[in-house]
Amino acid sequence: MSSVAAETPSNSFSGALLTSSSTTSETVTPVSVPCTPTSVSQDLAPSHADKCRSAHLHPSARLSSSSLLQPLRPHPAKSLAFNKYILYENKLRFYIIASNASDSRHRIIKIDRTSQCDLTIVEDETEYSGKQMSAMLKMLDDGNKGSGGLGKPRVFFGVAGFVKFTAGWYMLIISERSVVALLGGHYLYHCESTEMIPVCINHKIEKPAEEQRLMNVFKQVDMSKNFYFSYSYDLTSTLQRNLTQIGRFAGDMWPFTDRYAWNFHMLSSPFENETEHVVRSHWMLPLVHGHVDQAKLTVLGRVVFVTLIARRSRHYAGARYLKRGVNEEGNVANEVETEQIVSEALTTAFYSPPGRDSPPEGQLRRPSPHYTSYVQYRGSIPIHWTQETTNMSPRPPIEINVIDPFYTAASRHFDDLFRRYGAPITVLNLIKRREPVPRESKLLEEYTQCVKYLNQFLPEDKKMIYRAWDMSRAYKEKTQDVISYLEDIAEESILITGFFHSGPEPYSHFLQNDIDDEERPPWRNHISLQNGICRTNCVDCLDRTNAAQFVFGKRALGHQLYALGVVDSPNLAFDSDAVNMLTEMYHDHGDTIALQYTGSALVNRVETYRRMPHWNSHSRDIIENIRRFYTNSLLDADKQMAINLFLGVRSERTSVHPPKRGGYQKWFHEEHLRPAYVVDECDRAIRDFVQARGDFWIEYYRPLLFTTLGKHFAYSMNSTLKLPGCVLVPVTALLSSKLISIL
Repeated sequence: MSSVAAETPSNSFSGALLTSSSTTSETVTPVSVPCTPTSVSQDLAPSHADKCRSAHLHPSARLSSSSLLQPLRPHPAKSLAFNKYILYENKLRFYIIASNASDSRHRIIKIDRTSQCDLTIVEDETEYSGKQMSAMLKMLDDGNKGSGGLGKPRVFFGVAGFVKFTAGWYMLIISERSVVALLGGHYLYHCESTEMIPVCINHKIEKPAEEQRLMNVFKQVDMSKNFYFSYSYDLTSTLQRNLTQIGRFAGDMWPFTDRYAWNFHMLSSPFENETEHVVRSHWMLPLVHGHVDQAKLTVLGRVVFVTLIARRSRHYAGARYLKRGVNEEGNVANEVETEQIVSEALTTAFYSPPGRDSPPEGQLRRPSPHYTSYVQYRGSIPIHWTQETTNMSPRPPIEINVIDPFYTAASRHFDDLFRRYGAPITVLNLIKRREPVPRESKLLEEYTQCVKYLNQFLPEDKKMIYRAWDMSRAYKEKTQDVISYLEDIAEESILITGFFHSGPEPYSHFLQNDIDDEERPPWRNHISLQNGICRTNCVDCLDRTNAAQFVFGKRALGHQLYALGVVDSPNLAFDSDAVNMLTEMYHDHGDTIALQYTGSALVNRVETYRRMPHWNSHSRDIIENIRRFYTNSLLDADKQMAINLFLGVRSERTSVHPPKRGGYQKWFHEEHLRPAYVVDECDRAIRDFVQARGDFWIEYYRPLLFTTLGKHFAYSMNSTLKLPGCVLVPVTALLSSKLISIL
């Protein structure tokens, strides 16, 4: 993973309005808001009449306008994005000032520290300019003289949430961050360090030992590893969903995909009011647990960003042998959504400037055609099965616990996949077919019958495409080229589901088709959408699954580069820097997912199935197997307890009834089988999306601040130019006389 040094807050401040060390305080023109500091100070000044329900916003924080008492579903591109926070504290209250990247827009909330049981948060609905906020802070300091003033200011980078164990609330803040990716001008950050601050300063703990024990368990989830966020880009959603906005607010309560927000329960109570159905989305910073990596590919002077994002689901999450199969709600273990984004190396938004033919009175932005995305999915086999580790066996037996002839849980799982990704669904099952002592093979027959049963009730054109292939046996017997076979499956799947491209193909493809259109796909003059998904699994969804997903990613990379006009053919050779770079990215991707699920890295890598292992690979495999056995046998129970506490999963909680099933034959919702994304509708949505104004770009370009470009993340990320050998993507076709004659 390429990243820059972790950014830490600076403790040196000047003036009433304070900013982080990476920015400077700037004089800006006050925004046009119908408010003066005096009118708001009455709401935020110290008061003993602040009474409200636990973990909810104070009623006085809401505007009186009846229109604002309706459910707030703000468009992400139009909502206010904070990226700097300042904490003021005294004995009675917390005051948090949030600012945007340009320091021109500010909001403030107050948190009461006198109550041990209730979490009382008051938000000022007014948006302040820099001068207004400076005056506001001075008034607050004067009003809090009796309790010590505002106290020493402290800069941090986001509120991760609020948590309560046995007594009293704690605020979890992000104290350090580092940049790991740059996507369309939006920075993606890695959480480097967090801090837990008690809200009630004098709260009494009846069971201090239990409080400390739960706090230690909570801290076992290391938030300095593999937690990512972005202030202006929804990292919980795919690029296609972010740009099209299709279905985002149709039934979603939250302005992000809560499935992949691991701090969801720590944010939902403080910043959501169930009575008025108001969501303060601009204070909510969802954290994605998974993996984010980015690298640069250079071809004949053209620079392309390759971004790999893995999102781990918070549902049914946990350790390897304690979370297997599927639960009653249809959520599977080790569920990870992997998105591969290939784009031009642009630091501007997802739009292009208006064309020269645009009328002066209607200068409309155009969607940028330089972004592509391909999404894959991995998850445990959706039947009820377990592996007991009580006998200390390195390979515990697999047991199918519940025999459900109607496959109720699996039907809920696949129906949800249809809802999220559309049809068709390709099911790639890589578990073993024959074994001396049946283990995985028990699951093969049951899973095959499951898909067969569910498929018989689906329309013919919506049936799931099921492929069961013993990848391990094919590798050991050397009767089949594993990678070539997977490439054929990948090509077929990509042609069926498609991939997302934010614009039409380059016009040069149309000219090439006129010359030789036998082997080239037809030219596309509109956006491309992905409808459907490839669901890959082995028994652990780790080694074999990661190798297969790499092959799918390699085939998708060829199509993505071809759609951007970088290469002349969607076929990429393995012996190229582009594929070598992608291989390393998927190795890191697989190692991270394996460490999260099993506590050890991958055992079998892509080189293993390409039959080109390193000289020390055998000893490394032995070490990783030993590490997995030790971790799964001795540490999984504590790890599972920590994950449950972090995610808000309590054993004593009331049971949640699974959603009602439509029927044993009609197990799906018909609306889920319709195309999730339609070209005409999405094209209009993207055009509307790019018209929304935003100041996200100031996070990268600081117009009023002297900046050295060499310090920017885009200049330090991994690149094919840094790889040994420097054998770039085969571009002989680009230099062919045929293309030269076209140009």
